[in-house]
Amino acid sequence: MQVISAIDELRRRTRAWREAGLRTGFVPTMGNLHAGHLALLEEAARHCDRVVASIFVNPLQFDQASDLVAYPRTPEADIAQMESIGVDLLFNPEESSLYPHGREALTRVEVAGLSDILEGAARPGHFVGVATVVTKLFNCVQPDLAVFGEKDFQQLLIIRRLVADLNMPIAIMGLPTVREADGLAMSSRNQRLSRDEREIAPQLYRQLQDIRGLLLNGNSDYAALEQAATERLQQLGFEPEYVAIRDADSLSDISNATQSRVILAAARLGHTRLIDNLRV
Repeated sequence: MQVISAIDELRRRTRAWREAGLRTGFVPTMGNLHAGHLALLEEAARHCDRVVASIFVNPLQFDQASDLVAYPRTPEADIAQMESIGVDLLFNPEESSLYPHGREALTRVEVAGLSDILEGAARPGHFVGVATVVTKLFNCVQPDLAVFGEKDFQQLLIIRRLVADLNMPIAIMGLPTVREADGLAMSSRNQRLSRDEREIAPQLYRQLQDIRGLLLNGNSDYAALEQAATERLQQLGFEPEYVAIRDADSLSDISNATQSRVILAAARLGHTRLIDNLRV
C-alpha cells in the first residue's frame, strides 16, 4: 500500500489507473479505524479494481475545539489494518494542502435545507464542514465510486445531493450500519464510554427497534412515538437531543407520498454523544 500526502502525486497515480481502464473506489475516513470502516473498504474493493482510503481529521466539522483535540489518532494501527485488507493507496494530506488559505478564508460548500435539520440543528456548521472536505477529497481522488456508512444517515443523503447538484461523475454507495454483538452502532466515539455507560448504550438502538415494531403494526402517531422514546431514553440515563421519524429519501416530515421511513436519534450518555438510525 502506498501512503501519499501530496495532491499532485495522488492525482498522477489515480490518473494512471483511469488511463489503464481501472475503476477506482474511495472511502474517506478520519482514522481510528474499526470494523465498520473496514467493511466500507471491502465493499469498495468488491466493486472496483483499485481502492483509495483517506485519513484526515477535518477541523471544519467539529463544533467544539475540545472534540477536535480529543479525537483519537491511531495512524500506525490504521495503516496496518488497511494493508491487511489490500487497500491500494492511503491519502494522508496535511491540513495546509487541503486548506491552503486557512480555515477562515475558505471556499465552503453547503447543501441547503438538508444541512439545517436534525444533526445540522444540533451541530451548527457541521455539515458545511463535511460537504466542503468531501468535495475537496473527491476533487483530489476523482474516484468512480465512494462508499459511506448508513450510520451517518443524514450525511449520506447530503453527499448524494451534493454529488447530484454539482454534477460529479461519482457513484455513491451506502452500506448498512455495522454493529457490535449487542446492537450498538460501531463508532470511534464508543471508546469514550465508561464501563457502566457501555452497558446502557445499546438501549438507544433498542428504542429504535421498538418504534419500528410499532410502526409496522400500524401505529402512525409519530409525535407520540417520538415523545415516548425520548422519555424512555431519559429514564435510562441518556440526554436525548432528538428522536425523529422521517421520510427516508428527504428527511422531511412523513406525508402520503412517503415511500419509506427512517427513525433517527441522537443522545448524550455521560460525555459521549451517540447517534443511530433504523430504516422502516
